[in-house]
Amino acid sequence: MRSGFTADDVAQQTGRRFLVTGANAGLGFETAKVLAARGAHVVLACRDESRAEAAANRIRVDVPNAELSFQSLDLADIDQVREAAKAVIEGPRIDVLINNAGVMIPPKTLTKQGYELQFGVNHLGTFAFTGLIHPHVDDRIVVTASIAHKSGTMDYSDLDASRSYHNWARYQTSKLANLLFMYELDRQLSAAGRATQAIGCHPGVALTELTRHLPLPFRTMTPLAAPFFNSAAQGAWPTLQAATGANVQGGDYLGPQGLGEISGKSGPARSTMAARDPKAARELWKRSIDLTGVDPGL
Repeated sequence: MRSGFTADDVAQQTGRRFLVTGANAGLGFETAKVLAARGAHVVLACRDESRAEAAANRIRVDVPNAELSFQSLDLADIDQVREAAKAVIEGPRIDVLINNAGVMIPPKTLTKQGYELQFGVNHLGTFAFTGLIHPHVDDRIVVTASIAHKSGTMDYSDLDASRSYHNWARYQTSKLANLLFMYELDRQLSAAGRATQAIGCHPGVALTELTRHLPLPFRTMTPLAAPFFNSAAQGAWPTLQAATGANVQGGDYLGPQGLGEISGKSGPARSTMAARDPKAARELWKRSIDLTGVDPGL
């Protein structure tokens, strides 16, 4: 697997179809823009159609002939996830699914089904959407994690955050869940004899709109720290490598190559033993089926 990957290394993707969740802003937008510039058809799967349309218009400023379409997707509502998956399956096949959408450290909020928002959107919504459409995906399924997973612990005893809520701890848990899911998904795809592979990535510390919930002192200091972090465009490099890079294999995990995996060009990243625990992954898989009512059927 190559180390030092950037957007310049993305090969032509003419004739290929990518679905990018959360493509209207941040990493998703930058990913969609590069893929469109390389000739791919990009499905912008977003909660808000007007924001997706605005993103498409911004992409077309730089990529006038961009092939873009919209798919409504609200990962905070499993019922709507089912509707979105049905629409995707009724359309052309997807070469690569990029699970990018997520939320980070919001005030305590619940999904429509009553789960804490970060676990509900970042993991359960992603699990359900992927579980429903994976038979329609031919090549790769990308799952976006975070270096925050390294401090995450799985605790199923308070999924509605009724007893306690700490936004960072809940975010860390959701990102650990993303990696447990990615590894288990790849194992199950392989065991089922599928050519489709699951690949993980993380952006390091990227300056995107997800930082809007940071405490005011941190947001004030962000411009001063910007030279040490990735821009949104740079933060998308691991996603682009996971989605298109040569010699990337199922179960690979990609991220920035700088100190602490905070910034820099993309290459192999390190995940924790907890994230690679097959027993914990199988437990999360079973619980996710129970919580979402979606069985991937692998």
